[in-house]
Amino acid sequence: MTTVALDTGVGPLLRSWRERRRISQLELALRADSSARHISFIETGRSRPSEEMVLRLAGHLEVPVRERNALLVVAGYAPRFTETALDDPAMGALREGLERLLQGYDPYPAFVVDGLYTVVAANQGMTRMLDGVADHLLAPPLNAMRLTLHPEGLAPRILNLREWRADLLAQMERQIALVRSAELRALYEEVAGYPVPDGAAGEADRCAPSSSVPFALPLVIEHGEQVLSFVASIATFNTPMDVTVAELAIETLLPADAATAAHLRSLID
Repeated sequence: MTTVALDTGVGPLLRSWRERRRISQLELALRADSSARHISFIETGRSRPSEEMVLRLAGHLEVPVRERNALLVVAGYAPRFTETALDDPAMGALREGLERLLQGYDPYPAFVVDGLYTVVAANQGMTRMLDGVADHLLAPPLNAMRLTLHPEGLAPRILNLREWRADLLAQMERQIALVRSAELRALYEEVAGYPVPDGAAGEADRCAPSSSVPFALPLVIEHGEQVLSFVASIATFNTPMDVTVAELAIETLLPADAATAAHLRSLID
């Protein structure tokens, strides 16, 4: 996944991240054990930051790992964080752990996506939900956003599609603001342009009883003759030191009511 640099030079890039985080030069200096004067000199190009300072500032600004590599390169240093393919033998233990986690969550749906929402692993619970999805959407590489929002995907079965669609697009917008990826922006423009399937305008009335979940926005979806209700959770890795690992997200769908849980369990009995 490539990134788009909005400015040249590490100083303007760091300033952009600081302003995005709504942190003053003084506050950043205090966090980084520096001075506001030094931060100002770095941002204006009057001072070249050391490699350690670039990483320290990036850490306090919560810059994504891929973007930290970009900052280092622009500053004249070698990238610090590797980007190891998930199918690399070195990732064997990680892949095994993810598979065990996904299998353990079955029959509830769970899957893993990368930074472009490509599905890199999924359990049987998730596979069962894809009945009726068009073949071209199931051809590798599967993309979670296309599967969900495409008119030939899950979208026609999602009873609160407008709410769920708005939430997913907002999630993508937040991600774009973080990583400034041209590929992610293109994916967003594609899925945001999908037409809403016929009948979606009345979904609120159709799913009102099942969507009364007080703690989170549910995904209310038809599965055969059943109406299932889920709440979604997303987990990422703590302190990743590899770009690939940093961009992985484990997404799980937790039954929002007893009827949904019972139906899913019945599928494996």
